[in-house]
Amino acid sequence: MFSAYSPSHLVVLAIFVAGIVALLVAGAQLRGPADKPGENRGTRRMMVALAMANVVFGVASTLTALVPFSARESLPLQICDLAWVFVAWGLLTLHPLATSLTYYWGLTLSLQALLQPTLTEPFPDPEFFVFWAKHVLIVWGAVYLTLCLRHGPDWAAYRRSVAWTFGWLVAVLCLNAVLDSNYGYVSAKPSESTVLDLLGPWPLLLLVEMLIVAGGWAVITLPWTGRPRWTHPVT
Repeated sequence: MFSAYSPSHLVVLAIFVAGIVALLVAGAQLRGPADKPGENRGTRRMMVALAMANVVFGVASTLTALVPFSARESLPLQICDLAWVFVAWGLLTLHPLATSLTYYWGLTLSLQALLQPTLTEPFPDPEFFVFWAKHVLIVWGAVYLTLCLRHGPDWAAYRRSVAWTFGWLVAVLCLNAVLDSNYGYVSAKPSESTVLDLLGPWPLLLLVEMLIVAGGWAVITLPWTGRPRWTHPVT
């Protein structure tokens, strides 16, 4: 049974941090003082490499979850099951929706999965490697696209990301009710001890979680945009 902050977990976190540092250093060198993302060949190669790695391990994670199949546990409905798609899409196309969700999902929700994993299979089970590779690459892709290449969000991106996340929440809540499942851990607390234990009983914890996410995302939007400015109609 996997144990959080065991030696294997700490090794993964060390590799993860080292990769972040390497990406930040390499990103600054590849970008150059006046470089635009996609114009530099080194930058483009890094974007494609990270996108393809996300696709490979995202697909691998989806396929391994299907065996043995269970409608209550195997469907790719967790945020991280979707985040790698948007990270790869954003890296390859710089699409506004993809870059928005890459920033918010990749640097917050996927990062939480690294710090408080719900993994059960220990090292050296194949699922161990697939789980960590997928989550590490999601965050690495988000760091490179948003922090190294300076694709930060504006308030329109914030509103768009909140709306998409709320839509995911409603859809998963409905599916959980039909399947008697707990995808996204939005219908009950996970069996493992997590930070959600501090947020009170369900459904109060769901409301608190929504407020924390929306507030936290607003805070990490401020460095890119400053305070939101509300326009008023001319009377």
